[in-house]
Order: sequence, then C-alpha cells, then structure tokens
Amino acid sequence: MSRTVVVTGAAGFIGAALTQRLLQQGDRVVGLDNLNSYYDPSLKQARLDQIQAMASEQSWRFESMALEEGEALMALFAEESPQVVVNLAAQAGVRYSLENPAAYIQSNLVGFGHVLEGCRHHGVRHLVYASSSSVYGGNRNLPFHERQPVNHPVSLYAASKKANELMAHTYSHLYGLPATGLRFFTVYGPWGRPDMAPMLFARAILAGEPIKVFNHGRMQRDFTYIDDIVEGVLRCCDKPATADPLFDPLNPDPATAAAPHRVFNIGNSQPTPLLRFIEVMEKALGREAIKTFQPMQPGDVVATAADTQALEDWVGFRPSTSIEVGVARFARWYRDFYAV
Repeated sequence: MSRTVVVTGAAGFIGAALTQRLLQQGDRVVGLDNLNSYYDPSLKQARLDQIQAMASEQSWRFESMALEEGEALMALFAEESPQVVVNLAAQAGVRYSLENPAAYIQSNLVGFGHVLEGCRHHGVRHLVYASSSSVYGGNRNLPFHERQPVNHPVSLYAASKKANELMAHTYSHLYGLPATGLRFFTVYGPWGRPDMAPMLFARAILAGEPIKVFNHGRMQRDFTYIDDIVEGVLRCCDKPATADPLFDPLNPDPATAAAPHRVFNIGNSQPTPLLRFIEVMEKALGREAIKTFQPMQPGDVVATAADTQALEDWVGFRPSTSIEVGVARFARWYRDFYAV
C-alpha cells in the first residue's frame, strides 16, 4: 500500500465516492462514520457495502465512530499512523442547523478539534478538510473567490465551517500541520444525500407529488458533479499545503498564509438557475414536475458561483461536468437504485 488515508464520514456521499477512488489507486483507507439517522442509514450502509465489495481485507478498515469520541479517535490515530487525513464528517445541512444547533457544535467544532489533535500528535503529513460555499454567506459579489472576506455567515452550519478554517489555520501556524480546506459548491450525483434538492426533486417528480421551489424560483446554484469533487480532493491530497512565500502581513490574503494552510473553492463555475436545473431533471426522468413556489427560507442564500482559478493553478484541475451530463447519470442511478 502506498499510504494510509483516514477518511472521516466514509459512509457519506462524498466520503464513499472518495474512498472508492483511493482504493482503486492502491491506498489503504481507514473509514470512520457514526452512521447517524440525520438521513436514512440504509443508504449509508449501501454505500459501505459497495466499498466492501471492491476492497481487500488489507486495504479497508471501517470503524463506526463519532468524531466527538476523542479518546477513541486518538487511539485509532496512534494505531494507524495515517499519512493523510480527509475530514468529511460533519453535521450537514443548513436548514437543520436552525432546529438543532447543538449537533453542529458537537460534530463540526468539538469533533473537528479532536481531528486536529490527532493530526498534531501522530505525525500526519497532510490534513484535507471539507469547508463549504456557505461560508460566503451574505456576500453577493459573484463569482465567489477565496480572497474575499467571509465575515457574514447566515447559518450556524456556515459559521461552523468558517470556524473549521480558522481552527485549521491555527494548527498550521502553531504546529506546522499542512492543512487544505476545500469549499464545496452544491454537490450532486449518484448516491447523493436525500435531504438535498436533486434527490428531493427526483422522488417527488416520479411519485407525481409537488416539489417546493424556494424564493419563487429566483435561485441560482453552482451545481458540481460528484466525480469532479472527488478528483479535486484527490489532487489536493497529493499536494500538501505550503506557506505562501509572498504572504504580506500588512495586506493579508484570506486565501493563503504564512503557515502551511490553503483554502480552495471546488465548484463547476457554471451557476445554473434553479428552474433550469428542474427542466434538466424533468427531461432526464421523462416526467414533468408539479411546482409549488415558496418564499426564501431562513439561512439560505440566493446564488452561488465559484471562481476556481486558485485550484487550477495549484493542482491543474477545473471541474467541468455539465448539468445535462451529471443529471442524466444521477437519474439513471436513481431509477436503478430505488427501482422506479
């Protein structure tokens, strides 16, 4: 095995897809997930079954564990001595953070603190961690780029992701831990999360039920296909963050640092009106959606769009899967997996 990689949130949408790619390229993967019931655990188990079917006993280890279990997590780091850690575990979802803020504090703040401690004390060479486009919050200056300040989060989820970036930077500064934060933009595709729009839309359209279209359809998202996200994560794993030799403390750039910490957007750079996305979904499923137009929801943002030039400059990759291609692949998977 070329290296041992710990993937937290390994039963999640992105975590499972990343784990399969890591195994395919010959890495040993130690996957962690607490398999909570935020959404149907049977989908998480199905992802794990898919991983298990392709992995050898030597290449794959799974532990049912929450990041909040600090002692257990430290023991696993001590036993495995991973070279790379990819932290994808988090309490996800903007809207749920309005109902259950404590879950975000425990998983996204306390849990991430334990991951940082594990990396610090056990010689991890590179930490790659999930941030989110939600950190841009109330900013309406599109496209979003990493040099923009992110001081106006509009949900606790977004605030927790900004906090992760600050925490990781601090560990990079104090302990020399190379860390790379990746701001994901509206990830979709096969094996996606049931609480996100593509899965909600597909289920309702095929069942002949109405779909909720928020802000009366005046929404725009930078939908990014899962394979593009995984490719970006893999390339960043292979290139540990370094200090920026041009960092100017008199004019600090939020995207880089005098410490080995970097932050990158991963998005498709093709913001799509929500109504256009629904049209593409209707065509892929062969059914027309029944739309009910709703007002804007608390904690939501009107539009997202990613400037990914920094990512391309760093690892030579730019996401490019069109929504027509991505949604068609998603629709085929959905019909097959749910037999509809």
